[in-house]
Amino acid sequence: MAIKTIELLKGCASQEEMMEVLAAVASDLGDVIEDLNNLQVIPLKGAMTNEVFQVNWPTRNGGGGLRKVLVRLYGEGVEVFFNREEEIRTFECISNHGQGPRLLGRFTSGRVEEFIHAKTLSAADLRNPEISPLIASKMREFHSLHMPGPKKIQLWQRLRKWLSQAKSLCSPKDIKNFGLDNLDEEINMLEKKLCEGYQEIGFCHNDLQYGNIMMEIETRAITIIDYEYASYNPVAYDLANHFCEMAADYHTDTPHVLDYSKYPGLEERQRFIRVYLNSEGKKPSKTKVEQLLNTTEKYTLANHLFWGLWGLISSYVNKIDFDYKEYARQRFQQYWLTKPALLDSEGNVSEDEIVASFI
Repeated sequence: MAIKTIELLKGCASQEEMMEVLAAVASDLGDVIEDLNNLQVIPLKGAMTNEVFQVNWPTRNGGGGLRKVLVRLYGEGVEVFFNREEEIRTFECISNHGQGPRLLGRFTSGRVEEFIHAKTLSAADLRNPEISPLIASKMREFHSLHMPGPKKIQLWQRLRKWLSQAKSLCSPKDIKNFGLDNLDEEINMLEKKLCEGYQEIGFCHNDLQYGNIMMEIETRAITIIDYEYASYNPVAYDLANHFCEMAADYHTDTPHVLDYSKYPGLEERQRFIRVYLNSEGKKPSKTKVEQLLNTTEKYTLANHLFWGLWGLISSYVNKIDFDYKEYARQRFQQYWLTKPALLDSEGNVSEDEIVASFI
């Protein structure tokens, strides 16, 4: 249901500035907003870093048509996770590559983006055998983007930075319960093991959950959106993140709850990676598919730490209605449960003990 902007955004720190930007955007698009307080504003669910809204107003030519834009209000404390100016530059650069929405306007606590007239995917869509190959091909295209700056892996530096932030924010109880004092050693070990040998580096989205993928119904064209966590990384890490996201459904009554029984099976992962590699126009060898598959599985460990730390930090800095701490607990638990098998190491504790330690 649409409600008045003034009611919805009364907590926005730069409300007046935002209204001025919306008026300017409307003018640039050839419209005139007669009364800013009567804009139609529709909250869009599923965002966990920012608050996102669809904003509508009547087009100037009349006829009952509506102009639609997307307004993104930045979440509190998110500067812990990324540099907003760098994220804006990434957004504009990707747009210049013909990918994603256009940036229409900026204000202090958010921005206005082009509204993509396409369907946002659902959790079930990620497993759809007709849609999944389209995502795989689009990921390959995204990873091939040439972005400014050094093409260096950002994963390990970011993990260490977030671990430091988590330790500075968390209570002594949380530091102990989540085993933060042990994670420096885990990150060092993972970096050493996962960086052995050749690995392909590409421009990775790093947050390719279903809510960040849109599909135009008629053409079935895929658009990837929301690049806040994007950076150069091993492409295997981005694939691992996408597979891990299949355990999530952020549009339920318990959006923080993960179901790892939904993690894709071996054949499904093989098909996805085969299409991903085949999108170059050359059929990949079985060896190449298996190598990327195995590397991707190991990178799920780094992904669990990444989003576990994100959830723990967010529980202290973000006011969005989401149980960040419980989400973090599940990610850390999955790390310790899967580590022995993925790294061919002997576990020192049983599965029951791992689960019990995170209850």
